[in-house]
Amino acid sequence: MAGAGGRGPLNVPAEVEGLLRELAPQVLGLLTRRYGDFASAEDAVQEALLAAATHWPRDGVPGNPRGWLTQTATRRMIDAWRADQARAARERLVAGDPVRGGSGPGASGPEGSDGSDAPGPDASEQDDTLVVLLLCCHPSLTPASAIALTLRAVGGLTTAEVARAFLVPEPTMAQRISRAKRTVSGVRFELPTPDELPARLRSVRHVLYLMFNEGYAATGGPTLHRAELSDEAIRLTRVLHAVRPDDGETAGLLALMLLDDARRPARTDASGALVPLPDQDRSLWDRALIAEGTALLEASSGHGVVGEYRLQAAIASLHDHAARAQDTDWPQIAALYGLLEQVTANPVVTVNRAVATAMVDGPRAGLALLDGVDLPGHRLDAVRAHLHEMAGDVPEALAHYGAAIARATSVPEREHLVARAARLRASTAG
Repeated sequence: MAGAGGRGPLNVPAEVEGLLRELAPQVLGLLTRRYGDFASAEDAVQEALLAAATHWPRDGVPGNPRGWLTQTATRRMIDAWRADQARAARERLVAGDPVRGGSGPGASGPEGSDGSDAPGPDASEQDDTLVVLLLCCHPSLTPASAIALTLRAVGGLTTAEVARAFLVPEPTMAQRISRAKRTVSGVRFELPTPDELPARLRSVRHVLYLMFNEGYAATGGPTLHRAELSDEAIRLTRVLHAVRPDDGETAGLLALMLLDDARRPARTDASGALVPLPDQDRSLWDRALIAEGTALLEASSGHGVVGEYRLQAAIASLHDHAARAQDTDWPQIAALYGLLEQVTANPVVTVNRAVATAMVDGPRAGLALLDGVDLPGHRLDAVRAHLHEMAGDVPEALAHYGAAIARATSVPEREHLVARAARLRASTAG
């Protein structure tokens, strides 16, 4: 749930959660612009989002939801500021110093109730979503910290979800996000200059890529998709593409998202069970998204050096344009994964290349590529199980299926692996 801040999921209707995700960076930008304190504003917005997630499903969405969040978040900032002032005053009294006044949000901010439907004084101000996005990816942050902060502050992921995206413990991620917030709190809240913007785009693209992936194939929970996350990633990538229409990799990232998202309707059956790509009903694929993604990819030709997102989009396009699974151009896909591996040196790419190589040269060739690969999670064992099954190595396949099942955190993926292992046992028992 957006705004839960790692406190645990809330049962929030999808339309309410989607609205909160859209409004969160707008309200965060508004408060940061007004008070110049990103860290305090982000904390206050998280509290306001949690309040909205509690009140709105029960009481209804207010007529001016952005004003409601703005006023509630401002009240949270006032309360926090007053608490800090009171604590500082007590400390000065204990130390024998005179009590002095101060300034802060409470000096001029509105103090409406949490349930107020009033628009607040800043309700008509500009949408600062892009400014917040770029601030979270400031050069003073390491790429990992910038991505983590943006996933939480702009993407609406909880700290636990961000931790899963980075494959680190939640307390480690909470500390990283806290440090990142402190770092950017003193940065001027404004768009980078045109000369500075390109250097910031790489981290921003990585953020949006991780956000989309968490929505397209959730790392945990009962469902395969979290459509609100993938939809938000697509929305923000469209914003970036509008700002930098000649940036080939931004166009490639948007194309990749659209080409992948086009297959979403066929990736689960009526019960929500995972349907592998070769078994999907391709008539359910969204042809409009495929056409848009293909056009973006083609239009990006000639705009800079081809990087990881355009290579991935090219692979997705080959899958999407195969009328049947057996028509897939596996040799070209394997070649593209080879190029992608050179660009990224990413073990996930190596695992995917092994699958493509197995489709071209046989499972033994694919397995050979996995020697020495180190990849946390269940994916490596799942692929090894699949390739051993293709090769007829039933004991090895079952052993790796068991390891993958033990490590899988997504319920649909775990159930799919359980079903595959059961079918393999049944086929050999007969």
